[in-house]
Amino acid sequence: MSANAEIAKLFNQIADALEVLGENQFKVMAHRKAARMLEDLGDDVAELCKSDPNKLKSIDGLGASSVQKIQEFVATGKIKAHEEVLAKLPPGLIDVLRVPGLGPKTVKLLWEQGGVADLATLKSQLASGALEKLPRMGAKTLQNIAENLAFLETAGDRARLGDAMPIAELLITQLRAIQGVTQAEFAGSLRRGRETIGDVDLLVATEQPACVMEFFCGHPLVAKVLVSGDTKSSVRLNSGLQVDLRAVPAVHWGAALLYFTGSKDHNVILRERAIERGMRLNEYGLYADDGDATPPQQRGVTPIASKTEQDIYDKLGLEWIAPELRESHGEFEVNITKQLIVQGDIRRELHCHTTASDGLLSIEKLIETAQSRGFDAIAITDHSRSSAQANGLSLERLREHAANIRAAAAKFKGIHVLVGSEVDILADGRLDYPDDVLAELDWVVASPHTALKQTTEAATTRLLAAIANPFVHVIGHPTGRILNGRPGLEPNMKHVIAAAAQAGVALEINCNPARLDLRDALVRAAHQGGAMISINTDAHDGNHFDFLRYGILTARRGCLDAKHCVNAWPWKKFEAWRVSRGRSQVKK
Repeated sequence: MSANAEIAKLFNQIADALEVLGENQFKVMAHRKAARMLEDLGDDVAELCKSDPNKLKSIDGLGASSVQKIQEFVATGKIKAHEEVLAKLPPGLIDVLRVPGLGPKTVKLLWEQGGVADLATLKSQLASGALEKLPRMGAKTLQNIAENLAFLETAGDRARLGDAMPIAELLITQLRAIQGVTQAEFAGSLRRGRETIGDVDLLVATEQPACVMEFFCGHPLVAKVLVSGDTKSSVRLNSGLQVDLRAVPAVHWGAALLYFTGSKDHNVILRERAIERGMRLNEYGLYADDGDATPPQQRGVTPIASKTEQDIYDKLGLEWIAPELRESHGEFEVNITKQLIVQGDIRRELHCHTTASDGLLSIEKLIETAQSRGFDAIAITDHSRSSAQANGLSLERLREHAANIRAAAAKFKGIHVLVGSEVDILADGRLDYPDDVLAELDWVVASPHTALKQTTEAATTRLLAAIANPFVHVIGHPTGRILNGRPGLEPNMKHVIAAAAQAGVALEINCNPARLDLRDALVRAAHQGGAMISINTDAHDGNHFDFLRYGILTARRGCLDAKHCVNAWPWKKFEAWRVSRGRSQVKK
């Protein structure tokens, strides 16, 4: 684990402990924000502490106390404040917060009055009936806790973006068809395009919520109804995913969508901005502050703005901010919403596979699929020889495959077909094919697939060697991570990005929802560092082209614009760059 990730983990644990202890919420939020800043930081904080400590102090979101803790960890490998606050709690109590539905106040109650010290004692205390006498611990509540604990033990606690979004879209489509529903959207971290999702938040506008809740709780995908209310219900689906549905009157739609989309930090800044202007903002609308402590919606006060998000941003003197940017990463200082890349900007697919290696489509079918998507080009990049598990191509098979691609391409008009390969970057940085073979190709994606537990130094050297090869166009999924599976390489991305920018090599956002590599924070760092980005689906089947939207969400979270994405360039510009990377020419 990198220093950034390790320190972020400690900061989150400090925040968890402070919450359970009932400490000041501002201290809790400060540690959460610092953790997020570290997770998203492209630079290695350990290196910054040694080479440029002033830069560390200038990072937005890191206060003096956080900087001191980071410096302490880099110097000693630990944080005294972390040890002190965790010493006030049983060692395993923080893990109890991972159980769905258990917040800090409930965990504090279970600990102080129920003898719960960790997940194991929670399980035993539930089984013994020892928790039944605790306040607010009725039979139904305890049953829910037991079921949620069992679910956590078997399924984990976060779903991938690509697993959650299709389910949310199906439910939204069906909710929109219910009579009386005027609007329906998903909100929360899913709308913001985060790579993993804790649960799905759905929102509908209707004046008849009863029939909506009845439909939702009775849906065939629902395995268990967790909460059933007049305007809010929560369910667990057969897949294990928790979905929450809220129904609001149409007049409050925009305010509710804004509020439940988040992030929490973004909403806090909006509320503070409202206060500065003599207004109050909540999930029901933006209101004039008349000094009455009773919530304005309870007094029948007409909101200044509430029907759309746009209205609220306008009244606060702001342009509408894209959901993907709402993470308190400077979106209020410079709103780049209008410059963000969109899916329609993508002109070509530059990383995909056929039956020659581990794909499911023939060469011709893959070309047909790309053309049906309106692409002007496709690069066919089957695996190289070292990827035996993916039926990688020997030199002889590669040359035969290249000839087959060119023969198939001759049958198609209006689309450029590039003969390429996804070439393994071996552990020592060498590529899986020699340069004279790479020179025969139109397109080279160099990717790490093995030895993914290398040290930061070795991983950095490995990627820098691939970038230095004149025939490489793109570094594919640069860390090799698998979401909810493996962390992958942890190279010094500052050095990798600088080298890629100087050499004119693109770094890939692999759109497969199991990868999303580069992740959003590294896309932001690459963009700021002047490196080009290539957004590719890594398609192994026709429906994999639909993965593009996940890569676009990741790119937008990373503040990418079309000018810095090679897939979005006009063909002549792209072709000039492609040829400049080696001696190959497009075979038509």
